[in-house]
Amino acid sequence: MKMKVQLQLLAGILAVGMFSGCSRNPVTGKKEIIFMSKEKELALGAESHPAVVASMGLYDDKNLQSFISEKGSAMGKISHRPELNYQFFIVDSPIVNAFAVPGGYIYFTRGIMAHFNNEAEFAGVLGHEIGHVTARHSARQQTTQILGQVGLMAGMVLSPQIRSMGDQAAQALQSLFMSYSRDHETESDKIGVGYSSKIGYDAVEMADFFGTLKRISDKSGQSIPTFQSTHPDPGDRLKNVKALALEYQKANPGQYAINRDQYLRRIEGIIVGEDPKQGFVENGQFYHPELKMQFPVPSGWQYENSPAQFQMAPKDGKSMMIFTMAEGKTLDEASAAVIKNYNLQVSENNKVTINGNPAIALISTQAAQAQEGQQQQAQTPETTTKVATWLIQYGGNIYAMHGVATAANFANNVGQFRSIAQGFKAVNDANILNRQPERLRIKTVQRNSTLRDALKDFKMPEAKMVDLGILNGMELTDQVTKGMLIKTLGK
Repeated sequence: MKMKVQLQLLAGILAVGMFSGCSRNPVTGKKEIIFMSKEKELALGAESHPAVVASMGLYDDKNLQSFISEKGSAMGKISHRPELNYQFFIVDSPIVNAFAVPGGYIYFTRGIMAHFNNEAEFAGVLGHEIGHVTARHSARQQTTQILGQVGLMAGMVLSPQIRSMGDQAAQALQSLFMSYSRDHETESDKIGVGYSSKIGYDAVEMADFFGTLKRISDKSGQSIPTFQSTHPDPGDRLKNVKALALEYQKANPGQYAINRDQYLRRIEGIIVGEDPKQGFVENGQFYHPELKMQFPVPSGWQYENSPAQFQMAPKDGKSMMIFTMAEGKTLDEASAAVIKNYNLQVSENNKVTINGNPAIALISTQAAQAQEGQQQQAQTPETTTKVATWLIQYGGNIYAMHGVATAANFANNVGQFRSIAQGFKAVNDANILNRQPERLRIKTVQRNSTLRDALKDFKMPEAKMVDLGILNGMELTDQVTKGMLIKTLGK
């Protein structure tokens, strides 16, 4: 039997080799084994885009969208893969991030657009993200993972020692993937320097933006050791990218643009931080002004809000709750859809009322599904998932609240799930319903002073000073001059 498994595995490896070939990497010029075809790359990007939009939403700013599309198109034409139909989007998230998916889809959050302080910073990150696409990093990462997984499977079949150390071997493999990812990030930094410089921007500014990222990371307190991160340390990237930029400019003398004032005027009015209309947590409650509803968030629970759903969980990770829109026009239709979509086996089904709203309450077990080619394992309380669901009809919609825990922990959590669901109710407070987001306001400095004093001149509160320093890419003690543009906050 062991020999049969080994032969099947060997046949699989040979099949992979037969149906994939060596291709030349557009950036490095080197021949590489790539298991993802260019056609699959394009299809993957097209398939991924709707999911990105559904989970994050697009930010509505036609002028800013036109700007990133114009610069992106110019950069795509001088890239290593000019034949691709690059597409550029601003997603409606306060997180400071940019990312790319295969096939030429490039995304910037409104959070990162607000933190850029000139066009050159933007161009550097734009080049970095296009670099991920042109260097085929997604395809190369997939190939690395396939090879690694095949090697791990072979080791676990052939070696009793490795088979008994499956978890440790998997963790070692994951560390290897992280190192490849860091290598890709470093490669994209170099590509970004080249691309942004070729369309006329000063790539030293790209390096300076990594200083902003480091300050954001340090302030959040969520920085992790470089060996545990898929991205290199921002401080290291600042030094490396600056050296690359200066080296490029020495070899290619010329005038490289920064365009600070032009960029700051472009982002006037962009939303900074959470947008209240998408929902927000305050005083132990999640409020959604547009849906005119609220429900409690237990103290100490962590949460994440997106256009598609709101999810929250205690720090011990032993349970979670998800709030989302339900399918169906009636409660019965919604109930049937939930049971089918989540493969639930219902043990309790009751019609109830929650603060005057018709509702259905379900207690279910999620049916186990065997992986293809594997026998279904016997379920235990530790491996069985139980779900408490409330479907609530309110304001012309049907909402679903799911409380999820293992069977072993469900009894200890279902009471809190029920309390949260029963706290669902209408919002009538005008202060909540009319809450406005903070927006970036570009102001002209009235006198020579420090950044802190200039911000005080515009009545910025002390509690916002550190964030405003980061937003401006400056220290609060840095000098500003009369007539200079700076970022402030307003409604």
